Amino acid sequence: MPYTADEKQSMHVSLDRHRDVVVWKLRGLDDEQLRRPMTPSGTNLLGLVKHLASVEYGWFCETFGRETEPLPFDEDDEDADLRVLAHETTEQILAFYERARVAADKVIEEVEIDGVGTAWHGATVSMRWVLIHMIEETARHAGHMDILRELIDGATGDHLEGATA
Repeated sequence: MPYTADEKQSMHVSLDRHRDVVVWKLRGLDDEQLRRPMTPSGTNLLGLVKHLASVEYGWFCETFGRETEPLPFDEDDEDADLRVLAHETTEQILAFYERARVAADKVIEEVEIDGVGTAWHGATVSMRWVLIHMIEETARHAGHMDILRELIDGATGDHLEGATA
């Protein structure tokens, strides 16, 4: 943890910590557990990872004019990026998340903290704003995953030290 790093590096490290928790929350579970709907809306662990990969690509790559792979967004289904389709494997979703992280990290490295891009809804946003937004988004969903994981097998914690997963 760089306690005295500059603003951009500090935010990037914070984002990475939450990203790592997202992946860690899946460890030790089988495919059925990862796909099991745990809320009335159908939220499941693997769907949250798919969603986070999609928004990493969207907020970092699309906003700052970088290419992405095809993303599972659908104007007719606002939750399409949260749904894991029957043909999608756990390995594919995790690889999608890893590719999104790598692509986003490249953009974070290339764009200055005050650099601007155009969000999907047309607003001009800075890299600073996108980093803050993605820290919030990832932490929020990591918290959801924490609850889902505890409901599945009782495991708790937000990092390896002192956790029961």
